[in-house]
Amino acid sequence: MSFTNKDGLSVAQKMVETIQQHKAWLSEIDGAAGDGDHGINMSKGFTLAQNKMTPDMTMSEAFLLISQVLMEEIGGSMGPLYGIWFRGLSRESAGHEVIDDARLRAMFATALADLQTLTSAAPGDKTLLDALIPATDALVTGKGVSSMKQAAQAGFDATRQMFPRVGRASRVGERSVGHPDAGAGSCLLLLTAFADQVLTLTHKEAPHAAAD
Repeated sequence: MSFTNKDGLSVAQKMVETIQQHKAWLSEIDGAAGDGDHGINMSKGFTLAQNKMTPDMTMSEAFLLISQVLMEEIGGSMGPLYGIWFRGLSRESAGHEVIDDARLRAMFATALADLQTLTSAAPGDKTLLDALIPATDALVTGKGVSSMKQAAQAGFDATRQMFPRVGRASRVGERSVGHPDAGAGSCLLLLTAFADQVLTLTHKEAPHAAAD
C-alpha cells in the first residue's frame, strides 16, 4: 500500500472535514463529563487550519500546519496534545515523496511517543489514549489501516464503562460512567478519516464511516 505525499493532502482535508461534521456530537458527549465544548474547540482549530491550507501543500505540510494552529491558537489540553501528535505525523513523513506501509508505521509510532511526553495518561484512564494506543499498535504491528480503525472504535466504545482518573472527567467521577470519552471520540474520528482516505487513495477497499 502506498500513495504520494502530494495526494495525501486529501487525507488531511478529510480529517478536518470529519471533525467539522461531528462538532455537535463531540460537544454532546463532552457535556457528560466536561464543559461540552470539545466539538466547538476542535472544529474551530481545524477550520482555522483549513483556511490556511493551499492546494500545493503535501500531507506533511498540512499536518504541520494543523499542529501549529492547534498548539498556538486553541486553548485547553487538547490543543497541545493533538498538536504534538500531528507534528509527529508531519516530521516522520516530511521529505518522503511516497508514503508506504513502513512510513505509515513510523509516522504513527513517533506521533504517539511524542504525545506521551505531554501526558501521564495510560490505557484505562478514559482519555483519547484509550483509542489511540490500540489503534497505533494495530498499525505498527502490520495489521493495516482497517485494523487500526477497528481498534480505535473498540477503544472508544470501552471508555463508556471506564472510571476517569485524569483530566476534566476525573472531577465528575462516577457521573461520567456510562458515557464515552470525548477525547477518545475525536481520536476515533481522526483515525477513521485517515484510514478511509488512505484506503480510497490506494483503492484497497470501500471506506466505512465511524459509528456515532
